[in-house]
Amino acid sequence: MDRRKALKLAAGVVAGGGAGIITLSSAFKTEAQPLSPGANPEYKNTDSIWRYSLLDPELTAELAYKDYDHGSCMYATFKSVVSQLAEKYGEPYTSFPFHMMKYGHGGVGGFGTICGALNGASALIGLLVTDKTIRDNLITDILRWYENTKLPEYMPKTAIYDFLPPPTITNSVLCHVSNTNWAKKTGYKVNSLERKERCRRLTSDVAYQVTSLMNEYHTNIFIANKNDNETVRECMSCHGEQGKLVNTSGKMGCSSCHTESVGHRIFADIHYKIMKEK
Repeated sequence: MDRRKALKLAAGVVAGGGAGIITLSSAFKTEAQPLSPGANPEYKNTDSIWRYSLLDPELTAELAYKDYDHGSCMYATFKSVVSQLAEKYGEPYTSFPFHMMKYGHGGVGGFGTICGALNGASALIGLLVTDKTIRDNLITDILRWYENTKLPEYMPKTAIYDFLPPPTITNSVLCHVSNTNWAKKTGYKVNSLERKERCRRLTSDVAYQVTSLMNEYHTNIFIANKNDNETVRECMSCHGEQGKLVNTSGKMGCSSCHTESVGHRIFADIHYKIMKEK
């Protein structure tokens, strides 16, 4: 079917009503990228001076909660783990310049990009894991977990601010989206003490999670690709490097920023099917 015929068919279906639209869209629907199989990467012992030792996730979460006010989310997440490794191994951890991690607050200098707690967790994985594939798998796991989990879950032994933040699913790793969605759903302002307590506890959740992941990897029980995002696989079937458009890359959730218009829903798959391969 050439482009002109396809557009005529589409126009006729639109005139014919909603049932035809649904039929047409389904007929031309592209298939989502296949789900990557879960892998169990074996722990690789390297000669790196940055060694890891199994840590208690609960204790790590508690340390992150207490450190939050000293440098915000990225600082607290990173330091909660590395400060314990400094106690176990001494140098080079003892001299680590923790203050550098303060830049991650508010999504990097208050810019609203990646959540600072996730930035700190990713920096930690980057420090301790030298293999690129395994490193990417671990980072993907914690970012996907964050997107799809109702947070915060952490309950401090002694609350710094006596407030129980309502948990929400952000569907995004961006600080801006995470805080904005939470504020809209709960009615609290982003500059409130309530929102700050929410991020303080969220930081503890991320510290707990990254410690658990590192423990799993070091005991050979980590399973990669266990957190799926079907929407991303659907979008990337057209827009990713295996599709015809090849105009975007990434793994983060699409729907928190991009809403599918009626036009895209009806005509995008039709147009995609008749495109020539690049």
